[in-house]
Amino acid sequence: MAQLLTVVAEMQAQPGKEEALRRAVLALIEPTRQEDGCVQYDLHVHTTDPARFVFYENWTSQAHLDRHAASPHIQQFRTAIADLLTAPPSIETYLRIA
Repeated sequence: MAQLLTVVAEMQAQPGKEEALRRAVLALIEPTRQEDGCVQYDLHVHTTDPARFVFYENWTSQAHLDRHAASPHIQQFRTAIADLLTAPPSIETYLRIA
């Protein structure tokens, strides 16, 4: 089984900014899925709170994830969402063990 680096990134929109955040996160899907090392990049919205979004990602290595974090579309995203979130995104990484 190949070793994968899993990322769970959660963010919450400020009241009234849910749709703006939704557009911003959706814009990341296509360019990220085309990145080298991206195995899975899925976006979820909470079932009862449309302000809460979660990315579930799998990468082939930390180096690939680091390149993703430095990519122009992620840098632009960080700037664009600065006034949309209630708090900085929560980003956790995991290694698949089974």
